[in-house]
Amino acid sequence: MSPRLPPAPWIAALRLRLQSPDAAPLRVLMVCMGNICRSPTAQGVLQAQAALAGLAARVVVDSAGTEGYHVGEAPDARAQAHALRRGIDLAAQRARQLQPADFAHFDLVLVMDATNERAARALCPPALAPRLQRLTDFCQRQRAHEVPDPYYGGAQGFEAVLDLAEDACQGLLLTLFAPAP
Repeated sequence: MSPRLPPAPWIAALRLRLQSPDAAPLRVLMVCMGNICRSPTAQGVLQAQAALAGLAARVVVDSAGTEGYHVGEAPDARAQAHALRRGIDLAAQRARQLQPADFAHFDLVLVMDATNERAARALCPPALAPRLQRLTDFCQRQRAHEVPDPYYGGAQGFEAVLDLAEDACQGLLLTLFAPAP
């Protein structure tokens, strides 16, 4: 299954810019509600996949929450434990709140669900709206419109977040960095 691509003009322009060997790095911001489960996991996954693909210097990733509940805190211990089992260390990350300036600073702002998308759109300047997408727009194998919040659930929820993040991040890298056919 190929990725469900975000609006073509923005992605096409971004892909074209990234094809230049001296292009500025791709800057991606992952966004969920509290920035302690889903978005730090997606940040860690994209960083790890970029490094494995030899793109570590070409991809800069951060994460934020639409709410300020956990500003300054490390990711949820369960999210850290599940990610670490897959070789992804989230321990150095700290939660922060999404700011309007983030939309100018990042090429892509990838939200986890409809609630986060509405909150992010409320902060996003209209001219920068194409930068705001759902992470699941880049899924290749899974059909999902949202990354479900695992906070009140068990281990399966954290594993599902990792599975979706791995699929979507792989699709993102393929969409933006794979050689043109």
